Amino acid sequence: MFTGIISDVGRIGEIRRAGSGEDRRLIIETGYDTATIAIGASIACAGPCLTVVETGEGWFAVDVSAETLDCTTIGDWQVGGRINLERSLKLGDEMGGHLVSGHVDGVGELLSRVEDGGSERMTFSAPGELMRFIAVKGSISVDGISLTVNAVGSRDFAVSIIPHTLAATSLGELRPGGAVNLEIDLLARYVARQKEEI
Repeated sequence: MFTGIISDVGRIGEIRRAGSGEDRRLIIETGYDTATIAIGASIACAGPCLTVVETGEGWFAVDVSAETLDCTTIGDWQVGGRINLERSLKLGDEMGGHLVSGHVDGVGELLSRVEDGGSERMTFSAPGELMRFIAVKGSISVDGISLTVNAVGSRDFAVSIIPHTLAATSLGELRPGGAVNLEIDLLARYVARQKEEI
């Protein structure tokens, strides 16, 4: 589990095939103390929870299955790209965002970004089947970042991004047309499921 509070922005150092299929191994350069990252640890990489399979000084490696490549933005990542990173939540850690599982529900797209006071208002598209889970003042994870929804349309939603978040995550570099990983709020998912059974 994660909180959606980004603790590092890593860089894709290398992408190569993992095995004989379509799986990929990614080498991710990071500012984390990689001596403290255990093999098998989970790290959220721009949203998806990935398992560490190898570490070295200033980097860690993860393997990505063909299914994950198809269901997330990872298949479009390029060497040199910057990605949001968060290590898994430990008991006693501060819950600064909301509970995030690292299981991506769909891919959205940045439709627009406009200045809004000292912040920026970003509007994202979302797959139609996810829209019923997105509510004003609710939480959503965008590329692993816990954000509060400010407005909801029929096929899109808007969030306000403060300068700190723009500087401390990959959102500052995102331009209209850019794809993002979306994870809906776990609470919204369970409430919807409960309503279906009533």
